[in-house]
Amino acid sequence: TEGLNLRSLEELELSYSSLPSNFIQVFGPLISLKKLIAYGINGNNSPPMHDVCELTNLQELDINGCNLKGSLPMCFSNLTSLKMLSLSSNQFSGNISILKSLKLLESLDLSSNQFSGNISALESLTLLASLDLSCNQFSGNISAIQSLTLLASLDLSSNQFSGNISTLQSLTLLESLDLSSNQFSGNISALESLTSLQSLAVSNNKFHIPSSLRPLFNLSKLNYLHADNNTIHADDHEMSHSSAPRFQLSSISLSCCGSGGSFPKFLYHQSELQHVDISNIYFKVDRFPFWLLENNMMLVTLNLVNCSLSGPFQVPSRVYSALSYLDISNNAFGGNIPVRIGAHLPFLDYLNMSKICFNGSIPSSFGDMNSLQILDLSNNQLPGEIPEHMAMGCSSLEFLGLSNNKLQGSIFSGNFNLTSLTELELNGNNFTGMIPNVLANCSHLYILDLSNNYICGQVPSWIWNMSQLAALDVSRNQLFGRLPQWRGSASNLEQVAMADNQLEGSIPRAICSLNLKLQLLDLSMNSLSGTLPSCFKPVSVKEVHLFKNKLQGALPNAFHDSSSLVTLDLSYNHLKGNIPNWVSNLSKLSYLLLKRNHFEGEIPIQLCKLDRLSLIDLSQNGPSGDIPSCLKISALNYVTEQYIPHYIIYSSKKSPRSIEVPVEYTVKSRSYNYKKRMLQYMSGIDLSCNKLTGEISFETKNIMKLFTLNLSHNSLTGATPERIGQLGAFDESNYIGNPFLCGSLVGKNCSMVTTPLTPKASSGIKEDHGFIDMDAFYASFFACYVMVLLCIAAVLYINPYWRQTWFYYMQMAVDSCYYFVVDNFPINFCSGNM
Repeated sequence: TEGLNLRSLEELELSYSSLPSNFIQVFGPLISLKKLIAYGINGNNSPPMHDVCELTNLQELDINGCNLKGSLPMCFSNLTSLKMLSLSSNQFSGNISILKSLKLLESLDLSSNQFSGNISALESLTLLASLDLSCNQFSGNISAIQSLTLLASLDLSSNQFSGNISTLQSLTLLESLDLSSNQFSGNISALESLTSLQSLAVSNNKFHIPSSLRPLFNLSKLNYLHADNNTIHADDHEMSHSSAPRFQLSSISLSCCGSGGSFPKFLYHQSELQHVDISNIYFKVDRFPFWLLENNMMLVTLNLVNCSLSGPFQVPSRVYSALSYLDISNNAFGGNIPVRIGAHLPFLDYLNMSKICFNGSIPSSFGDMNSLQILDLSNNQLPGEIPEHMAMGCSSLEFLGLSNNKLQGSIFSGNFNLTSLTELELNGNNFTGMIPNVLANCSHLYILDLSNNYICGQVPSWIWNMSQLAALDVSRNQLFGRLPQWRGSASNLEQVAMADNQLEGSIPRAICSLNLKLQLLDLSMNSLSGTLPSCFKPVSVKEVHLFKNKLQGALPNAFHDSSSLVTLDLSYNHLKGNIPNWVSNLSKLSYLLLKRNHFEGEIPIQLCKLDRLSLIDLSQNGPSGDIPSCLKISALNYVTEQYIPHYIIYSSKKSPRSIEVPVEYTVKSRSYNYKKRMLQYMSGIDLSCNKLTGEISFETKNIMKLFTLNLSHNSLTGATPERIGQLGAFDESNYIGNPFLCGSLVGKNCSMVTTPLTPKASSGIKEDHGFIDMDAFYASFFACYVMVLLCIAAVLYINPYWRQTWFYYMQMAVDSCYYFVVDNFPINFCSGNM
């Protein structure tokens, strides 16, 4: 490069180059360079900003996506010839005061960095036509923008700007304005003068926007408006003004909150709409605005979720070919779904009509929608069966949600062509019959939920051969028989729920194929017996619910390495032995429920290592010894979820799907089922009905926030805990059945209570007889027996009448016994030998 002469070079582009970082010095003086583009170069190979400062003739500088850090150097003020500066997608920080000397700038892009502070330095850049400060940490007001009257494009989104926007009214040449994701407040009347505006985005602020959009009526060029997540309010003057807006929108989004009054009348004057989202606003409307479809033949998406719409749901009078996305969920239409909906909207890809109170049967015309991929009719009151024409015609269907209706009959009893299904939710209905074998053809099935029905029969073995299946829920049905063995590829299953059925037999060894990915296992409320297979060691499991079965043996080592385990519920089984010491490995364990088993031995002190423990229930077992004083219990205060990621069409977002299993816990002698949203606030200890001894010596700081405590029916001694904080909510019922406890809670003065003596064994074997001193018992019993005999003999010796009567009755008793034997035993003996 020594002989390389680049003095006359005017443009240099180094996109994705691997030149050394000092290439400007290596190339020699680039005194004529006017344009430098360095795009996508690693920060270690990018030119130092001090070297760039030497290029004083630069007019265009674009250093984009180079991972550069730090603040802008002071020498940057030397680049006074710059007309275009782009430093986007780096990691620059600090303020931008150094830019105030670049007065020839026409375009400035500082987006996607970490700049902070105010933007007062921009006040002098009066030639700017394009300004992009998005995705930084700028704050304060935007008064400096007022002097930039030549701006045509302004993007201030995703910062921390605040205050009103009155300073924008002087920017009459603006064509594109993005103020979204800031903390702006006030009204939008300042935008009335921006008559050149074509695109406006003010979402995620604190604006108060009238549902009529009256301040924008004069913006004749406006075609794009997004104002989500502000406060939408009714326009008091809309009824007295009937003027039409000058704009024709192609896209409008006002989704958020507030009361919009009557349905926006400006929509009556729109004929070029393609995308409409006015969801989550309370409108006083008694019918579906089907005229939106009639007036806008190019409408592609329509979102009217949660708008308080009522009355009958109507479809266009003719076939509508443009609409592909329709969401009218969470309204109050009621009545029937239009019979001809499939014929009039045949090209829908996405249809959500959940939570609407429909009560008629499902129209068979859904089968005419052969492009339909998402159909959600859940949470209505739909009776009848699934139409066979829908099961055949919707061949592109990927998501079918019919949960929480009144559907009945067999599932897909006729012909079936929904082989593209990835998610099927039929839970909460009245379906009968068996799990249909036609589902075995759905090779892409990812989530299958048939819970809360009346499905009978055995669990089919083909379920375990569904290689894509991640979540299976058939809980609360009438399934019976044994869990099938399988040799398939069910290793992708993450959630398995089969609770509250009539399943029996042992858990098959095939469950060991789920060791790597299993996150939730719920086989509770069945009649499963035996032990967990020794090969079952789920390393990623978070919830295990096996309560109310007939499982036997010691607590299995299956969960020895399950460090992600949050809930372990093995209550109401026949497990025995000691609680193992490896429980300390379960670092995330929050809910340990072992109620009503046959555990014994001491409560392991290793439980004290569990910092997240919220509920522990060891009641109705046989643990003995002291309660570990270091036990720490506190509410979790957040919901633990394991999500099954599922990409919904059009949203490009993961939709969380998770099987929720309630936890049964006893409070004040009554058992309740707590779901996760309530469970997060629960904290409690239940060690009742055991053989625990010693004093209650919890460290006060570890139990100050206990919600429940039950230590009743043990052999505890000493004083009850002081009534401090939450402990003051506990009364005598929490300690009843411990006769040697004292304190105000049990109404006994501790100075008056004698601690029971523990008998000492004379040999190496120690026998436990509870509270009784057996040596004293035997001695007193023998003395009393001898005294009774001596008293009887003395009375008979002194009183001759009693003596005669005594011997008379004794003789009668002997004679009666003799004749009873003679009369009965010989006869029985003889008849037995006949």
